[in-house]
Amino acid sequence: MTRKFRFGAGGEGNKEEGGARKFVQLAQTAEEYGFDAFAIPDHLGNQVGPLAALGALSQATSTIRLGTSVLANGFRHPAILAKEVTTIDVLSKGRMELGIGAGWMKDEFDKAGIEFESPGTRIRRLDEALTILDLLLRGETVDFDGEFYQIKGLEGSPRPRQGPRPPIAVGGGGPRMLKLAAKHADIISVAPKSSPEGKMLLSDMTLDATAAKIDRLREVSDARFDDIELNWTIAMIIITDDRTATAEMALKALDAGYPPNIEQDCEFTVDDVLNSPYIAIGSFEQIADQIRHVRERTSMSFVGVFPTQMDAFAPIIPILKGE
Repeated sequence: MTRKFRFGAGGEGNKEEGGARKFVQLAQTAEEYGFDAFAIPDHLGNQVGPLAALGALSQATSTIRLGTSVLANGFRHPAILAKEVTTIDVLSKGRMELGIGAGWMKDEFDKAGIEFESPGTRIRRLDEALTILDLLLRGETVDFDGEFYQIKGLEGSPRPRQGPRPPIAVGGGGPRMLKLAAKHADIISVAPKSSPEGKMLLSDMTLDATAAKIDRLREVSDARFDDIELNWTIAMIIITDDRTATAEMALKALDAGYPPNIEQDCEFTVDDVLNSPYIAIGSFEQIADQIRHVRERTSMSFVGVFPTQMDAFAPIIPILKGE
């Protein structure tokens, strides 16, 4: 099944003065550009609180869907989170999308005095939280006795505007997180695997590596696969008339350590750059064709960009809208 394209902006913290006001302006700009969704990240540094900000955006925007990319499960109890999410869904008239993950920035957990558990423990905790959230977001009464959470006769309220509940998005790059996402999520954000320092591994940014992940997802999700929307976020957008020369420049930048959130753990070729789902180089039409090719190869249809790339990407939206 081929899904129509959706376009989302978000996923970066804002460290500038007047950050809360800027997030409102960014969301309004994304709505004007024709983006379908706007998501706020979850970090304890110098940025807005995502749930409070989404409450404000529910009133400051009218059509764009609102989400988180993504909440760190260890920061909040699922019973409390469910109430916040359904409240935002009601306030936004049914536009909320909940993105949640296991949490990955150890430094933030350490600074807050929150235990940063082992990867396996964080994934098991997230599995329980997603089970609880699924029920509470539907307005059901929950009894749950797990390894991490114990809930006795709690009814989910308020009831969400969307039925049966707001969509749940889970992101991942490794096999365990992708398997968990296939079990619970309506939307799966397919990301490159990360180094222990949180940098995206260049070896996992190729189209072949991404397609292999989708093949694994198809296997572990079985009959659910066609019901899951697949998302990825383009990390770099460069508008140019010379794709090859620009790709060669991008390789030199990678050799020099830019961008700093990518770890060069392998040799990358010009073809690797030009075909990667996470790098978009060319004219607007060429990038649109590249995105079509990614969807054809991987089934991914929900295209994300960072707020800093919104202006560059905006002219591509009308080319692909409705396809």
